Amino acid sequence: MDLNADLGESFGRWTLGDDEALVKHLTSANVACGFHAGDFRVMEATVALCRRAGVAVGAQPGYPDLLGFGRRPLPFEPDEVEALVRYQIGALEAFCRASGLEMQHVKPHGALYNQAAGDPALAAAIARATARFSRELALFGLASSEPMASAASDVGIRFVPEAFADRRYLADGSLQPRGERGSLLTDADAAAAQAVSIATGDGAEASDGSRVALLAESICCHGDTPGAVQIAAAVRRALEAAGVTVSAPAAR
Repeated sequence: MDLNADLGESFGRWTLGDDEALVKHLTSANVACGFHAGDFRVMEATVALCRRAGVAVGAQPGYPDLLGFGRRPLPFEPDEVEALVRYQIGALEAFCRASGLEMQHVKPHGALYNQAAGDPALAAAIARATARFSRELALFGLASSEPMASAASDVGIRFVPEAFADRRYLADGSLQPRGERGSLLTDADAAAAQAVSIATGDGAEASDGSRVALLAESICCHGDTPGAVQIAAAVRRALEAAGVTVSAPAAR
């Protein structure tokens, strides 16, 4: 099981999260590419941080919405989404090359991620942007998303189904909206228990008390969740204690 988190979400003199502490517990990192968060200095520093930590690097393209942190749906057409995703992948690739790293994956951010999970046209645009850049890149997406899995298959790239340690699920396998009470798991033990349950095939408890089956190959802990470092540390300890090997997805 891969353990990933979003890094590089600071901007200018404003710092979000503790990337240096968080990266120690991860096997993969999704690096903001300057549209929803991050900037050129932050991107460069984050790639270097991942290189030193031996953590696989992926691009995290989002909507161009710094004020909304990329978590507000925007009315972009699929061809625009394809272009903005390609643009952001290329920006991060420049820093990866300079640091001697190979980018491993692409994971959409925020509203783009959630919209694409249920919208075949958006999912296809993201998959095309990824594949036309490199078919060696994996595409991360919501484990319950048939549109994302199908889009990746259609263009011949690997789909890595992802689940979340620190988010509550709805009964259909989608994420409970952040604006709803209880959507975020900030207790490290609760997040770790959910991660282990997912990793061992028992799925997660949905907001209505039902069980959601989630077949995942990567588990995410959000870098901006309160107590993110403690959550990631607890998740990794719990996974390893349960006999789960924690490692980045194997290359194609």
